[in-house]
Amino acid sequence: LRGFLLLQSSGINAEYGGESDEDDAPKGESEMQKMKRLAAEKKAADAAAKKDKPAPVLKSNVVLDIKPWDDETDLQAMEKAVRAIKMDGLTWGDSKLVEIGFGIKKLRISTCIIDELVGLYDLEDNITELEDYVQSVDIVSHNKI
Repeated sequence: LRGFLLLQSSGINAEYGGESDEDDAPKGESEMQKMKRLAAEKKAADAAAKKDKPAPVLKSNVVLDIKPWDDETDLQAMEKAVRAIKMDGLTWGDSKLVEIGFGIKKLRISTCIIDELVGLYDLEDNITELEDYVQSVDIVSHNKI
């Protein structure tokens, strides 16, 4: 064992094409610098790849209850007026009439919205502006897709 240690310390690695221990300090610094440079390059490449990748489109399913003024309100005309509201990122879905009481029904309508393009409160305001038909609008459910 003692002879092995003497051979290593005397630079036996240099005889077989390797480098001696004396060269390790500068080589270690250059290896460290190389590792830092490669890490920085990888980080920059990852950032560029992430920047090129489009962000996911966030959508929501929203169900609205639209209440008429009274039992004499034409609900079919109200539904047509509501569906006539056009906004980028707004898609109307199914609808049905739900009994409230005393012969009055409300319109329950579903919609799919793209969150960045359609503000839910803006949509609610647009529906409420149909004053001939609409008394109030309630959000029944709001689920992210």
